[in-house]
Amino acid sequence: MAPPVTSSVLIFFALAAVVLTSLWLEAHTRAFRKIGAAATAILLALMLSNLGLIPGKSPVYDFLLGQAVIAGIILILLNVSLDSVRQAGAPMLMAFAIGSVGSAVGAVIMVNVLHIPIGPDAWKLAGQFTATYIGGGMNFAAVGQQLDTRADLFTAGIAADVIITAIWLIACLVVPELFARREQAGATPVASPVPDASSAGGLAAQLESSGVPLRLTDFAGLTSITLGIMWIAEVLTSYAPAVPRIIWLTTIVLVLAQLPVIRKLSGSVVIGNFLLLLFLASNGAKSVVANIVVVGPSIFWFAAGTVAIHGIIIFGIGWMLRLNGELLAVASQAGIGGAASAMALASARKRPELILPGVAVGMLGNAVGNYAGIAVAFAVRGMLG
Repeated sequence: MAPPVTSSVLIFFALAAVVLTSLWLEAHTRAFRKIGAAATAILLALMLSNLGLIPGKSPVYDFLLGQAVIAGIILILLNVSLDSVRQAGAPMLMAFAIGSVGSAVGAVIMVNVLHIPIGPDAWKLAGQFTATYIGGGMNFAAVGQQLDTRADLFTAGIAADVIITAIWLIACLVVPELFARREQAGATPVASPVPDASSAGGLAAQLESSGVPLRLTDFAGLTSITLGIMWIAEVLTSYAPAVPRIIWLTTIVLVLAQLPVIRKLSGSVVIGNFLLLLFLASNGAKSVVANIVVVGPSIFWFAAGTVAIHGIIIFGIGWMLRLNGELLAVASQAGIGGAASAMALASARKRPELILPGVAVGMLGNAVGNYAGIAVAFAVRGMLG
């Protein structure tokens, strides 16, 4: 008897096959090379779920969003150089600030356009979308609870956010190509990080090949280190819950990454990149277009318009300031999708030196997103009367 479509083994197989197909297409076709394996994986998984071949919801996706993506991030960060990270700090902060303003402006514009079909609680959604598109999904829930958003609007907003976040992830993977063409034409990006050839460039190459055979001792060592870091971070978080777990994780990894004995372990970046590609594919699989009908077009367009305006502002101003396109994309993703998505995007774009700055602004977004969301909500309520 064939296993049901909800079988975890079948879903893992489908996602792994999607990643393999995406990597092959990137390597062998010019068009997909431009799009990249990450965006291709999202699109293929989205197609499979919308055709009903794999489900839109599964514990597999929850696992990939949780422990798997954390493990992938740890494995990649074990090879990140501090020197390359420092170069991205100030420009990343500038880009994130621009994007945060863009999210707030987008929410205010869209609530004025759509408050009539949505109803009297539209101002609450304006606050929630502002919060989530500055700091990620946790902020959507926090502001919604504070404002006591109706259950139906709350659920619809989450469903719309899932779809829009996946679509925006694809956009952030593709848009930097437009900036790259300008830079190749001779424009020099001002205030943008310049990767060090011996560190960031070498690490980017390792995302596809470690260059040396992966030994069993390497794999065992990397597994032990990764699980150990995750466990230590959980313990530290239980003793100091005010400090987010991602801060403990990145701090521990950053310290260990400077030890020569750790950097000698082969294959960490390749394994980590594969886990992140699985995570990105799962984002596509969760984006069931039919849910737009259930959500209601008004709330869907509210989320879509907010993110679109955010994108116009961050990439438009970034273009005028000649900021690096990949840096802008990671900063945007830190706000729209959160720190984990920003790290996955930096890895997918082969810019690992942007991973830690992406984490930093992602956590900053978590901290300020709630404040911004509440402020926008009450400002809009006063504006709408």
